[in-house]
Amino acid sequence: MKKVRCPKCNSYTFFDETRYQPGQRLVFVCSECKKQFAIQIPAPASPKLPQGGENEPEASPREAWVGAVIVVENAFHYRQEIPLEMGDNAFGRFVHGTNINKPIETVDPSVDTRHCIIRVQRDKDGQLQYILRDAPSGTGTFYMNDILRDQDRIRLHDGSIITIGATTLILKLSEKD
Repeated sequence: MKKVRCPKCNSYTFFDETRYQPGQRLVFVCSECKKQFAIQIPAPASPKLPQGGENEPEASPREAWVGAVIVVENAFHYRQEIPLEMGDNAFGRFVHGTNINKPIETVDPSVDTRHCIIRVQRDKDGQLQYILRDAPSGTGTFYMNDILRDQDRIRLHDGSIITIGATTLILKLSEKD
């Protein structure tokens, strides 16, 4: 089952994607606001050819992967896996017009639209570092049940537990590090 979000009211509509062909256009009517909207089933990605010679290995999609944050499912949202990228990863509640790069799809009112930031960078030895800070937020950011002050910068490790509002996040590091 796949879900699509209504562009007007943000409510979800679920459908069975296996019943449709790649490239097919589907039209939905939102059950909440009655807005009509369309999507197109994506076509399968064509295999990429190596840019250089024949013996050059193809770049894997996980090559640039530096970790992810797992959003633990609760009454406010479903389980989500949000990939991390180098630099600042600003987490918060998804709202149209929010200026964050890692939105969490939740109705948890205690999660701010810009709640916390995880910075991914390399140290002097080239190892990846994951550094957590509060955005600042209204309800605070907790690391392993300790609240962060605005000036705190916490170095995260694989399995670190972060709590924002009633939402729990778990850091999953890259297999390379």
